[in-house]
Amino acid sequence: MRQQPMNDLVKQTQMAINGEYSAIQCYEKLARLAPTDEERQQILEIREDEIKHFKQLVLLYTGITGRDPKPKQTEPCEDDYLRGLEAALKDEQHTVDFYLSVADGTINLAAKKLFNRAAKDEQQHAVWFLYYYMKNK
Repeated sequence: MRQQPMNDLVKQTQMAINGEYSAIQCYEKLARLAPTDEERQQILEIREDEIKHFKQLVLLYTGITGRDPKPKQTEPCEDDYLRGLEAALKDEQHTVDFYLSVADGTINLAAKKLFNRAAKDEQQHAVWFLYYYMKNK
């Protein structure tokens, strides 16, 4: 397996930071659109996981580069609950693949651990979003 250079890890970490930042914004909006308290609370729990990932990624980025990242929202948030669930589900699944790829490609043990753990969380989030999507469809 080929290991990536450190600049790739920096770029990938910045992409992950932007993705988590976007998810934090969109899941807050999605929670407001949720039709039930149960769904709203679960989406807010998922959002808390995304905040945790964001903070961990910022620490990794700062540790590698010596600079603070400049997060930006790279994805729009849906105004419709069902479309928002579908977008979240797809995003979480793509994020799982991306995070596992980053983890497999780095020799940085802290990054490998962080991306593997976050991938597991993202997969769990996808299952919740799929459940709510099917329930509300």
